[in-house]
Amino acid sequence: MKKKTKRILIGGLIILLLIGAACTGTVYYYLFYPQFHPQKTTYIYIDRDDTTDSIYNKVKAQGHPKNITGFLWMVQWRDYNSNIHTGRYAIRPGENVYHVFSRLYRGYQEPTNLTISNVRTLDRLARSVGKQLMVDSAEIAVIMNDSTFQKKLGYTKETLSSLFIPETYQVYWDISVNEFFKRMQKEHEKFWNQDRLAKATAIGMTPEEVSTLASIVEEETNNNEEKPMVAGLYINRLHKNMPLQADPTIKFALQDFGLRRITNEHLNVHSPYNTYLNAGLPPGPIRIPSPIGIDAVLNYAKHDYIYMCAKEDFSGTHNFASNYADHMKNARKYWNALNERKIFK
Repeated sequence: MKKKTKRILIGGLIILLLIGAACTGTVYYYLFYPQFHPQKTTYIYIDRDDTTDSIYNKVKAQGHPKNITGFLWMVQWRDYNSNIHTGRYAIRPGENVYHVFSRLYRGYQEPTNLTISNVRTLDRLARSVGKQLMVDSAEIAVIMNDSTFQKKLGYTKETLSSLFIPETYQVYWDISVNEFFKRMQKEHEKFWNQDRLAKATAIGMTPEEVSTLASIVEEETNNNEEKPMVAGLYINRLHKNMPLQADPTIKFALQDFGLRRITNEHLNVHSPYNTYLNAGLPPGPIRIPSPIGIDAVLNYAKHDYIYMCAKEDFSGTHNFASNYADHMKNARKYWNALNERKIFK
């Protein structure tokens, strides 16, 4: 009788062990076995209005899982619906459900690249940032057009674009508007180091004025080697109290950036950005200048040129002159080339 009882107990124990092993194996398969098989690391973006259902669908679509049952287990067990974190999250080839879910549950997101381009207007910048981050472009635009906010940062509506330094930055996709501007301030201070500040002071300009001139230089030429030459020309004009007479400022005043030929009618536009009618620099940058453009002003070429005209070969570079007579010769070449190509506006 004792032997029979013993056999029953051993048999029951074996069954329990087998059941335990089966349960362990099941848990291991659904949670710890490599289930995700994207071709390469992929990312899901969790927005403010996402739910556990929409997140499940994103994980399934992007992660190409063999089996995602374990994800549903974890959602229920950890009450994920009450703990959703926005952000950009990675799913790597060969990862298991436990690691992917834990990353989402704890908010361990991956940074993304945010590119600030040297666009012409702040509205375009807002749209560009809105396409790259969770924040809506309208949120950014509203803040940028808020005079109180501008003053708090130390800018006006006209000079605010000088805050931004075109570059690619690593940020979190769900960065808030306020954190975005704090980051831009930090990068601005980092860029405007003691060396650059000293050079600006030597020229007699503030960083905002340097950015304003740099924006004109960059509208005048895409040739990086020529930019210090153009910067030197405009600095010569400023020192002589001559109007800058920069055609790109006319385009900005008219908000018509497609103009290829500036006429006398255009030159009469009433705007503080009209550098034919107004002496000195315009109120602010006519685009967000690049670091190359800013450094071209800070390290401007020293020469005696005060005139320039686009070359007649349409290479994007210029003929320079130190007197009006030579300038008119260069101008006639360019006008003739425009006429030959029937470019009238």
